[in-house]
Amino acid sequence: MRYRQLAIIASDIGQLFLFIGLFACLPLLVGFWYDEAACLLPMASVPFVFMLLGLFLASVPQAEGEVRISVALSAVALIWLAAALIGALPFTLGLGMPYTDAVFEAMSGWTSTGLSMIVSVDAVPHTLLFWRSLMQWVGGLGIVAFTVAMAGRSGLTRFRLYRSEGRSETFLPSVVATGMQMWKIYVVLTLLGTGLVLVSGIPLWDAVNIAMTAISTGGFSVHSTGILYYDSPLLEMLVIPIMLAGALPFKLYYLLAHRRRFGILDDQQALLLFGLTLLGCAVVTYDLVAFSGIPPLPALRQGIFMVVSGITCTGFQNANPFEWPGVTVIFLAALMLVGGSTGSTAGGIKLARIILAGETLRWWFRRLFIGWRGRVSLQHDGKPIQEHLAEYEVSKNLLIAILFMLVVMIATLLLLHTWPAAGYDSGDVIFEVVSAISNVGISTGYASPAMSTAAKWLFIIVMWAGRLEIVPVIALVMMIGAQVPPGREHEDATGRWSE
Repeated sequence: MRYRQLAIIASDIGQLFLFIGLFACLPLLVGFWYDEAACLLPMASVPFVFMLLGLFLASVPQAEGEVRISVALSAVALIWLAAALIGALPFTLGLGMPYTDAVFEAMSGWTSTGLSMIVSVDAVPHTLLFWRSLMQWVGGLGIVAFTVAMAGRSGLTRFRLYRSEGRSETFLPSVVATGMQMWKIYVVLTLLGTGLVLVSGIPLWDAVNIAMTAISTGGFSVHSTGILYYDSPLLEMLVIPIMLAGALPFKLYYLLAHRRRFGILDDQQALLLFGLTLLGCAVVTYDLVAFSGIPPLPALRQGIFMVVSGITCTGFQNANPFEWPGVTVIFLAALMLVGGSTGSTAGGIKLARIILAGETLRWWFRRLFIGWRGRVSLQHDGKPIQEHLAEYEVSKNLLIAILFMLVVMIATLLLLHTWPAAGYDSGDVIFEVVSAISNVGISTGYASPAMSTAAKWLFIIVMWAGRLEIVPVIALVMMIGAQVPPGREHEDATGRWSE
């Protein structure tokens, strides 16, 4: 059953890999431009392996039938894992990094997390720096979503892959009809971000990379100290609107481009994002002044930038949370866990689920006071939802939130056993796990090349699961562990078992 279902989807996966392989050739142009001949062969390994694997999968005879959602979920998890395993090659071949560290770097890139295993980013060639930024840029939109958008079309199978990529709604009204529009919007936002960053006076190379990783809410930088390298309050303030733009629902930009209406004040997620940002800036600034004794202006600078970076899941830092009061670190971790909007490049549980949870609580209390026999519909986005659909949507979204919490708890316990680093308490480890599962990248310093191999792979899995909102990874594990029932080794064209 599993092999037949995979045969249905193999051709689509192969085409996705072929397209990613072509796109992965872009860093080679950077290598030629900066005359980095030593990096060309290690970097060329990525498009070569992607295309080789893509050609193999595309040549698999396509079976008849419609792919099951469980297989689509598993396939998406495999695509992201394969992307990290392949994307790690130039770091091992070009920089001599251990393969585990290289996979960590690549997974952090594709998932737009921003945690890094590179000791000195300043010493990394331009070719590989651009590859890091490119992975975050593509991963911010989503590997499957990006390739569908670039291709400008999608079949039913590829559309199901798109919807299985840990997204509870599409970026645009119809990914099949408007895939190319998504691509254009993303490029325009990146170009506008580059122009905005250039106002600060930094070089074009730096501006391009910062814009790419800011709009994708990734956080990689071309310097070891990140944004702090520039020591520019102006640059930090210019990056803030780019990070917020990446965390807003992309449908707002679609409406602006095609209907000349930017309904940001009508969007619940946008309003909640700005509301939580303002609240977070006030709380963090107050904490830094009251508990850390930091002067008001530096505290305000840190508070605004770090809160925006945290809630948008970008990961740029102009301060070290390790030096902050514990209560401030926990508050920032809560904002990071919530994350940005559904239909954006941000990670986390998503604002739409927080809104739905609030609406559900109001719905349940209204039913409680009116009485169970009274009919009260769940109001979502100003529209009533039928009761059976409401129950389904609520349970599905709350399941994701519960899974996020469980992963944070389990991963924290495992890390405390596999890497009890001196100087870091359980609060620091929880913060780091939340940063990884929400694909943020803000770090206290706990996640470092000095970690044990087991701890690094645990972080890799947490970043991978967080980006896909956990369910596809669980589906893959269940598919691998599933056994064919005795006497039911065959399957008909519809995917049903036959004796």
